[in-house]
Amino acid sequence: MTEAEQRELKTRLDRARIAHGRPLTNSEINHVKKTYIDQLIAERELAAKKARQVKKQKTAKQDTSATYSWSANNHSRGKR
Repeated sequence: MTEAEQRELKTRLDRARIAHGRPLTNSEINHVKKTYIDQLIAERELAAKKARQVKKQKTAKQDTSATYSWSANNHSRGKR
């Protein structure tokens, strides 16, 4: 986790403690941590999916004006 994410987790724990009006139990702390980490993982997966889509779009562009080139698809020295 980055430093900013760790600070956000501590903020969420503090908010939960204030909302309950008492110190949190281990179970409550773990529940808050688990939900935050699950949310982070979902966000990262979404960002990675977008990045893969953008990369795929950039690499999949074909030149429609070009014609088929036999020399580009055949070995220059012939089959071995």
